[in-house]
Amino acid sequence: MTIIISKNGKNAKPVPESTFEREGNLQKYIYDNPESIPVYDIKKDIQLLILAREFYTEHGPIDALGIDKDGEVYLIETKLYRNSDKRSIVAQVLDYGASLWRSYGDFTEFMRELDAKVQEKFKQNTVQLVKEFFGIEDEDAALLLENVRQNLSKGNYRFVVLLDKVDDQLKNLILFINENSRFDLFAVEFEYYKHEDYEILIPKLYGAEVKKDIAGGYRPNKQNDDFFRQKIKEVKDKELSNAILDLYEFGRTELAEPGYGTGHDLGRTYLRLEYPKAKSGFLRIVSLKSDGRFKIGFWRITNEIPGKDGERLSQLLREKLLKLPAIKKWYARTDKEIREGKRGSRISDFPGKNMTFQEAFPDKKSIELFKSAILGFKQAIK
Repeated sequence: MTIIISKNGKNAKPVPESTFEREGNLQKYIYDNPESIPVYDIKKDIQLLILAREFYTEHGPIDALGIDKDGEVYLIETKLYRNSDKRSIVAQVLDYGASLWRSYGDFTEFMRELDAKVQEKFKQNTVQLVKEFFGIEDEDAALLLENVRQNLSKGNYRFVVLLDKVDDQLKNLILFINENSRFDLFAVEFEYYKHEDYEILIPKLYGAEVKKDIAGGYRPNKQNDDFFRQKIKEVKDKELSNAILDLYEFGRTELAEPGYGTGHDLGRTYLRLEYPKAKSGFLRIVSLKSDGRFKIGFWRITNEIPGKDGERLSQLLREKLLKLPAIKKWYARTDKEIREGKRGSRISDFPGKNMTFQEAFPDKKSIELFKSAILGFKQAIK
């Protein structure tokens, strides 16, 4: 196949399809550019974080190991089609999956191996990387890794094979496996083009046609508005319950559509503002749990918008919220701990640790001041 490239409708040039000469080249490209794998065809809004390349198993290294925000585990293999027949491709990836399942019955050992790989590549540990990449906090990161542990222990994987060609026989084999197994197997076919300094990949995913929810496989509970409201009703202190609901309704009506966490024990929601320059399109202002625990997302802004603009907006939010005595007290305490070396180097990394709803909002007036400060911030960033 040939594609046509032009600039401003002129000087059209044909660009013939090229090839990855070696599997290692394709493997490195995917590792450096994980968004080129069309996992969004499996489920909308999936973000794939590739944690490690050449991850050890007793039967050989897995080309790449990744996870998503739900704690699904992805085993990724790159295979140039001309190098293998279709049956050996499938057999090899399943063998790696079986070996991973056998090799890491101890999740602590798995995390130790993974941390070493993550530290080598990203210069931070796995928990820090997961929090930064998915924009989540300590508790949600712990839930995500628990989902990973569950999927790992059950051998509940998503196998993704990257190829330069997928023929009908391989498509049929993938369909058969997905219809009759507890795990998922996907193939991604890449068309690859090079033009001057540009590389163009056109990916197509096969295997997402089968939608299943295997009993016994672990799937985290993705929360929603109904779930959060139900969990608020379960709070025995009705005054607290009503105050949490009031803040939640404020976020729904005055800010953007809230985001939600996962899990079965507590409701978790994120009150946020739309902001196109942010990586996710949103600035998360408040992380609120149905039991009244409460955090402010200073750190989220600097993660979502790197550089001076993110620091400016984070500082602006702090200036607005320091009008609240409880937030001012927390800020002073945290700043002191940072100067004493008890916390990290940036105060924006520690958003409202250990604050309860009652501490943050000791009376109704403080809640109204908080709402006013948030609306002021909203107006300032327009």
